[in-house]
Amino acid sequence: MGEKKSGFVGVIGKANVGKSTLVNKIVGQKIAITSPKPQTTRKKARAVFTDERGQIVFLDTPGIHKSRSKLGDYMMSSAWSTFADADVVLWLVEPSDVFTDTEELICTKLGTLECPVILVINKIDTVSRDKLLEFISSYSAHMDFKEVVPISALKGKNVEELVNTVFEYLPEGEPFYDEDTVTDQPVKQIVAEIIREKSLMCLGEEVPHGLAVAVDSMKYEGNMYNIDATIYCEKDSHKGMIIGKGGSKLKEIGTKARPEIEELCESKVFLKLWVKVKKDWRDSDIQLKNFGFDKSQL
Repeated sequence: MGEKKSGFVGVIGKANVGKSTLVNKIVGQKIAITSPKPQTTRKKARAVFTDERGQIVFLDTPGIHKSRSKLGDYMMSSAWSTFADADVVLWLVEPSDVFTDTEELICTKLGTLECPVILVINKIDTVSRDKLLEFISSYSAHMDFKEVVPISALKGKNVEELVNTVFEYLPEGEPFYDEDTVTDQPVKQIVAEIIREKSLMCLGEEVPHGLAVAVDSMKYEGNMYNIDATIYCEKDSHKGMIIGKGGSKLKEIGTKARPEIEELCESKVFLKLWVKVKKDWRDSDIQLKNFGFDKSQL
């Protein structure tokens, strides 16, 4: 076997096209949370795939969207800054997408890059072969892609072929992380994201964008982790919705989050959840920094 290959791969695309689902599928573990609600991913999440060929460090990014808050500005800066680190970029789309201003913007940004860009068409099980070929032709007219790979991230179809294609374009080099590493995110951050994912799952349409979760303490005592976490929202009315009648909604969130946290920590978990209001935190520079959304760190 030749020299090992190693590199960074940016995963870009609009909200809800399946970027996090794809990255989780490739590394075989939940690194980024998923939800049918848009703008679920807020930060770049590094996921590491290693085999005998070398190592791919995937940079999962927030979905490209029109920003309506300072948090939105941070998310877009985070997504675009990924390109500076990337050896390869995967542009993930779904075959129902029409070519809008957002696609035009992505095309313009990608057109300035020197690294290879691979078009990845997700959710191919939702359209006919003829429609898929039409779609490929339409996108290829806007940009010259190194490769076009149709996949179904959810079902795992052609995902292995995509990994093979990525390796073809990576530079030779030693791995950046040891072979057991699957992410560089701290465990507390992943725990907070799992709780946020379950909150998104359990709550209605009105609350989710204004949610943030912080793990206040995480201690290993008596053969189990004791975790205290706070769910932050922007309005007093939202606090009541998150808690639910007699605490029922908060209990439901905790019940759904606990098994995944136990799997992550490989230990029993005692989880205590609190709810606090931080009005308009998405437009407060200070609060955004407190929650780890700091543009100077990008």
